Amino acid sequence: MLGTFQQSSLRIEIPASEAALRESLTQPTKLQRWLAPARIDSGLPELLKTGLTYTSWVGPVSIQHYVERLEENCLRLLLSGGIDGYHEWSWGEGWVQSRLEGVSLLPLNLSQTLSLLRLKQFLATNQAEEGR
Repeated sequence: MLGTFQQSSLRIEIPASEAALRESLTQPTKLQRWLAPARIDSGLPELLKTGLTYTSWVGPVSIQHYVERLEENCLRLLLSGGIDGYHEWSWGEGWVQSRLEGVSLLPLNLSQTLSLLRLKQFLATNQAEEGR
């Protein structure tokens, strides 16, 4: 794998319930909505599950995701292709943490920051729509 070893851990407050965070991180239809412009495989099950493998694309770069662990408040993905490493998500009431480590040519910290901001915006928009 070409690239540099990179690691990043970010934790942000998000005014959302633990259940809303879990759904946004483990339901492929919701993942696709907030991960844009990145794309994920179509035809995935309603919910991610341990042992599932899927592909995402950031422009022309494909990244394989293997769901190594999925628990009530934690999701760990092993990554290969455009990133060789792992991405671990933890969440609770009003917060989410993302830990990303791997070898890649992609700027992982920037991508991770933008993803968390898109997740925060997605959840805020959903709450506003539900409040109508």
